[in-house]
Amino acid sequence: MTTGTMARERKFAGLALDGVSAAGAFGGYASLFGATDLAGDVVERGAFEKSLAARGASGVRMLFQHDPALVIGRWTEIVEDGRGLRVAGRLNLDVARAREVHALMKTGALDDGLSIGFRTVRARRVRGEAKRRILEADLWEISVVTFPMLPGARVAQIKALPAGRDDAGAVLKRLAGTIRQAVRTSNRSNRDWMR
Repeated sequence: MTTGTMARERKFAGLALDGVSAAGAFGGYASLFGATDLAGDVVERGAFEKSLAARGASGVRMLFQHDPALVIGRWTEIVEDGRGLRVAGRLNLDVARAREVHALMKTGALDDGLSIGFRTVRARRVRGEAKRRILEADLWEISVVTFPMLPGARVAQIKALPAGRDDAGAVLKRLAGTIRQAVRTSNRSNRDWMR
């Protein structure tokens, strides 16, 4: 079993948006329990329990693309349910970048990516599996992002392109594959460095 590293990590999940309101309110899932991401990690149910008890929703920042200089709103609710880490929040429409994110979400141009920023407190590997199971994580921030780490969310969006847009779909598929490979390579390098 491995215990806490000081390195912060990021995990991307498909953002099953409940819809974004005119006032900037939205909700979805920031992490899905039991789902293997592109880095081969699986977040287990209960991983955020201690962190949420200590920090609460107000202590977890809402960022854009993990940039600490781009606070775009606040989380009003973060809870673990049977599916994953369910969140609800509100974009601060007095902030220029939040207005841009809001416009992109309303048009569907940015509607499928949330990413968690955290520090692993406790994780384990199962013999015979390359997967790392994250048992406890200290959640710092949740970002609205362009590219989610769980591939299923991206494939569904690519397949939803209108007819006659096969060229764009092929480009997006290649881009998604390149990003997945870069993440895998980066995570391997980071893990080797931390050993």
